[in-house]
Amino acid sequence: MEELEASDIEQRIAALRDRMRPLEEDIAKLRGERDLLLTELRRRRRLSDRTTRADLKASMREGKFPTIAELVAGSDAGSLDDYVYNLKTGGQVRLGFPGSRSQSLSFTDGVQIAHASDLVRAAVLYAAGWELGSPGRPGVRVHFPGTRQERLVAADDVFARPGEQPV
Repeated sequence: MEELEASDIEQRIAALRDRMRPLEEDIAKLRGERDLLLTELRRRRRLSDRTTRADLKASMREGKFPTIAELVAGSDAGSLDDYVYNLKTGGQVRLGFPGSRSQSLSFTDGVQIAHASDLVRAAVLYAAGWELGSPGRPGVRVHFPGTRQERLVAADDVFARPGEQPV
C-alpha cells in the first residue's frame, strides 16, 4: 500500500464504493421490509394487550375477582404469591415494597404496624381487628413489576386473580 500513489488509492476507493452501492440499496430495502414487519407485530401485540386488559377490567367489574380486602377477609391459608394483582385500571402490580423478594401487606391497629407475608398472617391480623395500611394512611402499598414506582391505593382498588401455576 505504501507504494501506491494517492490517485490510485482514490480510484480504488471509488471502485469499492461503486461495488458497495447496490448492496447498500439492497440492505436499505431489507431494513424497510423488516421495519414494516416489526411495526405490524407491535401493532398486533398492542391490540392483544388492549383486548386482554379490557377483558380483565370487565371481569373485575362483574365481580369475578375479589378485591385484596375481600381476599384477606375470606382467606386463612395460602401465599400472596398464589395470586396476580391488578389495579382497577387493569395494570398489574405487586404488593409491598419495590425490590422486595416477596410480596407483603401492611396492617395497622391505629398505632402499630405489622407486616404479613402470607394469607395466614394476614387473616390473623384481620381477625384481630387490624386494618390494611399504616397509622393514618389506609390502603395497600403496591409497585409496578420491574420498576421502583410505588403507590398507596385503596384496598378496594386492587383485585386478586389466581396466578398461573408452574407446569
